[in-house]
Amino acid sequence: MNKTLSVSAIQNGTVIDHITSDQTLRIIHMLRLLDRKHTVTVGFNLPSKRMKLKDLIKIENHVLTNQEANEITVFAPEATINIIKNFEVVQKIITSLPPSIGGLFICPNPICVTHAEPVKSFFTVQEQGKHVQLICHYCEKTFDRNQVRVKAL
Repeated sequence: MNKTLSVSAIQNGTVIDHITSDQTLRIIHMLRLLDRKHTVTVGFNLPSKRMKLKDLIKIENHVLTNQEANEITVFAPEATINIIKNFEVVQKIITSLPPSIGGLFICPNPICVTHAEPVKSFFTVQEQGKHVQLICHYCEKTFDRNQVRVKAL
């Protein structure tokens, strides 16, 4: 059986695999990958035995922190995150949904104090079955993960 790679291998860095297609761009923005000087390879709609179709992100010469890896679970709870050295997987990062996230998202509530005052946004993260919800610390409103936007720099 011939094996071919749809997306080229990286020598060193991080691979975020098994992302659902509706969340990949959100993860790219959340990690601010467009602002960094690392080579980033993105694969969309790749075949997967587990998911039928999946997306992946490869970041050369950058290892995600545990905090970054855990924040990814807000958008991709089933993602696998692997650290690569010399083209080999040397570590699989075990992630868990963080209890809270601060300063990363914009509250969707237009009358939330975070839009008028210089305060850092802060959300409590709550898992409801397969759905992830974020509760704003200030306005106490609950939002689906797809309602929040990543804060621009």
